[in-house]
Order: sequence, then structure tokens, then C-alpha cells
Amino acid sequence: MAKKAKTIFVCNECGGESSKWAGQCPVCGAWNSMFEEKVIGCKADDKRRRTAGRAAGTDGAGAKAGRPEKLAAVKSGETSRIDTGIGELNRVLGGGLVSGSLTLISGEPGIGKSTIILQAAQHIAKTRGRVLYVSGEESEEQIKMRADRVCRGEISDRLFILAETNIENVSEICRQLEPEFLIVDSIQTMYSVELESAPGSVSQVRICGNELMRIGKSDNIPVFIVAHVTKSGELAGPRIVEHMVDCVLSFTGDRNHELRILRAQKNRFGTTSEIGAFEMAGEGLIEIENLSGVLMEEMATDSEGAVATAVYEGTRPLILEVQALTGFCGAGFPRRTSIGIESSRLAMLIAVLEKRMGLKLDNQDVYVNVVGGIRPEGTFTDLAVALAVYSSNTGRKLDSRTLVLGEVGLTGDLRAVQNADKIIREAERLGFERIVMPVRNARRLKVKPEIDVIGIRNISEVRELFR
Repeated sequence: MAKKAKTIFVCNECGGESSKWAGQCPVCGAWNSMFEEKVIGCKADDKRRRTAGRAAGTDGAGAKAGRPEKLAAVKSGETSRIDTGIGELNRVLGGGLVSGSLTLISGEPGIGKSTIILQAAQHIAKTRGRVLYVSGEESEEQIKMRADRVCRGEISDRLFILAETNIENVSEICRQLEPEFLIVDSIQTMYSVELESAPGSVSQVRICGNELMRIGKSDNIPVFIVAHVTKSGELAGPRIVEHMVDCVLSFTGDRNHELRILRAQKNRFGTTSEIGAFEMAGEGLIEIENLSGVLMEEMATDSEGAVATAVYEGTRPLILEVQALTGFCGAGFPRRTSIGIESSRLAMLIAVLEKRMGLKLDNQDVYVNVVGGIRPEGTFTDLAVALAVYSSNTGRKLDSRTLVLGEVGLTGDLRAVQNADKIIREAERLGFERIVMPVRNARRLKVKPEIDVIGIRNISEVRELFR
């Protein structure tokens, strides 16, 4: 049976409400600004609704009733960013946490998800207020042991831990505690008593995600959700949670090495091109501000198959090393293996090398690797990958003080890339002596650089670069 609509009168100027019509607004005093609006009542405990937050009005049943607002009058969330105390995490989030936002972070076991969240929780507890850490996997003692190591014994009294998997109990604790920041580790372990299915199922993830969304949006609390991944690196279980949240962060790296990379795959409050770099140490994750310098420290001098290149990630240039190895294939089809570069892109570049530069790679295995586990986006690294393969196959070396970048087309022509001026400044800072780029980029430089800039039109012109 349909519920009876309730009639209220809303001011078109200030949004003030009145149960009776009046020629003058009782809030702002404007004349002839009241208009009639019908609101259908709803249950106060309806958890399926996503309310508008503190600005919404209430209906007769006590539930928050949403109504349209002027977009120009809505306050922007950019001014209320929350500092996590971790500069690289703030960079990836777009400047910090947004109040009422839901952030999903995923990664392999042991990669550092819980560590970085605990570091952010400690800072927010010290600077803003109460923080609630809900753990469905670890006990309070296990988290305390990690906190002693990460926080160095200075654990805030406003950081609370709750070992619970029932989402209704979590919601009730949030109502009583009123935290400034909520962490749920992990979403696959949470369940609701309204469903009989096992935790981690599609229905359980959906209803628990909806409840966390209601908590965050209604009470203006930023929520961090931890999720598991499969062996291939994809999000485990139903992917509906990716569509529900505002930001999806991916934590990658090799557990046998210290370098960790944080990247945003989805971000409604910022760009998805930013990356954050960390080093795993005994006292937790340490930020790496000069990532280019770290990646180039171990680059061998004038080595076959090694070429330095650059990409532009978010708001900063990043210098990388591309390595390639070619070897004779005794029988069967030659292998094409790449780490950090798309396999289809590598196959295209090999075809260009065979057609435009006369290389014979039909009986050669080709391996390409971007050092450091970085997976650069875009086509900045095309020319570097091609030259690395050429260097390994011919045995000719490229000077390690030479930086190479540019997109390679099917005709072998080089196409311009963006932010070449900023990449040149980074190359100068790191001590490179020359940079090879498309001729269109070389002609558009606004300031004459201190290093030698070589502009080329076609990939066939690079033979002169090798010794």
C-alpha cells in the first residue's frame, strides 16, 4: 500500500521549510518565495536509502527525507580534505581524504595495506578525533603488535580497535562512538544477519557495502575498506563494491623487495594518473619523494639492452629504466614476454623494428622489463622499448646518460608526447647529458635546455645514436 505524501512549503531562496504556506519566508524573510513540495514518508530504519546527509530535512516518521537542492548552493568538498599525515597517500587521493567518501584499497597479502592504513589512522586520531579500526581477520593483540612497531609506542588514546564481522554491530558502535574515520578490514569478512548467505558472497558484499555507504554519507565519515585480491591481481569476489565506492586504490610491489607503488584505479575526487611510492621498512612504510633517483641508482653504465626513458605520472615526471633481452629460439614459436609493457604493444613495436630497421626477430625470444615493477601508462616508452630490443639484438650499447622518449607509429614515425619540458628539467636534475625525443617536441620547447636535445622523425634515424 502506497504511503500518503506529506505537504511542506520550501523557500526558493534559502531552502527554509514550513508546514504552512506563508507569503513571507519565516527563515530569511523573502516574499513570495515559498513553493509547495510533496514528500512521501519512509521508515526511519530503511537502510536501502542513501540520504543527503546533515543538510536533509526530516519527514513525519523521523527518517531523513531527500529533496532537490541548487547545485550552485552545494558546498564543495575540496575545502574539507583530511590530511592523512602521509604525503604520497594524499597525492594519490587528490589532496587528502574527503569527508563522507568511501575508499577501497586492495593488494596482495603482506604488501602493506594494513600498515599504511594504520599509519594514517594514528595521524588522524592525534590531529582530529576518534578513529575506529574494525578488523574481521586479526585479533586486537595482532593489531596492537603491528601498531607498536609502526607507531613506535606512541599510540593515540583516540584510536579504537573492534574485532567484529557483524555489520549491524559495527553500525551501532559507530552511532555510539561517532568516529572521525572508519576502517573496515576486510569487506569479504563482513556479514549481515538479514541474509543467510556466507560472508564474501555477492549479496553479503552488496548489503554490507550499502550499510557502510549509509554510515559514511549520513554521518560525513570517511571510510576505508580493505579488499582481497586473486593470484592474478584482480579484486576477489564480487566486483560490485568497486562501483559503489568513490575511490579504488591498488597497492602493488614485490614482497621480496622494499619498493611499493600505490595507484588510484578510480577516483571521483581527483585524477587516476597519480602514483605514490613507498619503501617497506621495519618501522612501517617510508615515503619515497625522489622515485626517479631511486629507480636509476642501479642502472648499469652503458649496458646492452638497457635504455633510460621517462613518463609523466599525474603531476610529476618519472625516470625509468627499460631492459630487453633477445635470444635464439631453438624450436617452436618465439616467446614474447613483457613486464610493465602491454604484450600487444610489444608485438607492434617488434613488427616495426622488423619492417623499418631490418631486424630479424622471427627466430628470437624477446623479453622486456620495466625495472622497479612500475607499469607506465600511455605511449611515452615506445621508443625506449624499441631501442632496448635493438640494442640487445645487435649488441650495440646506448650511452647511459641518454634519455629516450616518444610514441612510435606503425610507419616508424615518432609522434609528440605531452609535458616534454617538465621531463627535460627532471633529466637535467638527474645529470643526463642528452635527450632523444620526437622532432615536434624538440621544436616546441619554450626554454632552451642545458642538455643536448636530439629531435628525430623516424625510428630508422636512431642508428647513429649507438656506438
